[in-house]
Amino acid sequence: MFLKKRSVLFSLILLLSMAWMTACGGGSQQLVIATGGTGGTYYPLGGGMADHITKNAGVTATAQATGASAENIRLLRDKKADIAFTQNDIAEYAAAGTNMFQQDGKIDSFQALGALYDETIQIVVSADSNIKSVADLKGKRVSVGAPGSGTEINAQQILEAYGLTFDDTQLQRLSFADSAKAIQDGKLDAAFQTAGTPTAAITELAATTGVKIIPIDNDKIDAIIAKYPYYVKTTVPANTYQTVPEEVTTVSVKSMLLIRSDLDEDLVYKVTKAIFDNTDKLGHAKAKEIKLDSVLSGVSIPIHPGAKKYFDEKGVK
Repeated sequence: MFLKKRSVLFSLILLLSMAWMTACGGGSQQLVIATGGTGGTYYPLGGGMADHITKNAGVTATAQATGASAENIRLLRDKKADIAFTQNDIAEYAAAGTNMFQQDGKIDSFQALGALYDETIQIVVSADSNIKSVADLKGKRVSVGAPGSGTEINAQQILEAYGLTFDDTQLQRLSFADSAKAIQDGKLDAAFQTAGTPTAAITELAATTGVKIIPIDNDKIDAIIAKYPYYVKTTVPANTYQTVPEEVTTVSVKSMLLIRSDLDEDLVYKVTKAIFDNTDKLGHAKAKEIKLDSVLSGVSIPIHPGAKKYFDEKGVK
């Protein structure tokens, strides 16, 4: 009887230990990084981060293609992802339970891992398109990104500045890669894409069909920033894409990484260190813009204690 009780007790302790290790990042846990569509910036950059986490943090990490910002936050909430790319504006919506998170309510299961780089809103048309302004999108076949994505909200807010709504367009909700293919095939007139530049899907489209990037007028930019202060005025530099020789004025938001708030502090410290110690080795041009001195820029939600420990060591204020 004594041996039987001891066996049962041992089994219970083992099960509890395994559950604790999984929750805290120990054992054979695999961290899932929720990124975005394969034609954007999140996916390849997330792949580079996964490689360095696997090499340096003592845990296996993999990048997963997703519908990007809003979906990623729900994946964190549902514990189907551990780290997630998002936009700073979308993180605020989730924390407040507004916009696309009204039905979800406030989501408090994530914390910040750090800001990354500016994400530029790029309005893409084919090189021979007669669309020259956002105002010209009225009545056109326009993709606003994957359903529930940050791009969708950006498109809504930019159209609003021109007195337009989604109802004024022939609306489609396609991923970056699918939007580019639809433009190439003549099935789509324009696509909003919010991503770091250069964006892979646009680069490929420029090489095959040729593209133009539609500018946002300065007075409209002022109005957008006045109403939505998380935007900043920015430009797509000349020759970012081979058929766009001129600089294009537009707006950006900030990309950032989120992490499940219930993950172990030591694990998150190692993950943070693995990413930010290796920004020059992540395999994407946009990684060059990830700087420690701006890693807290635009971050309005709490930083995970593990990430804060790393930033404190580096003297980041």
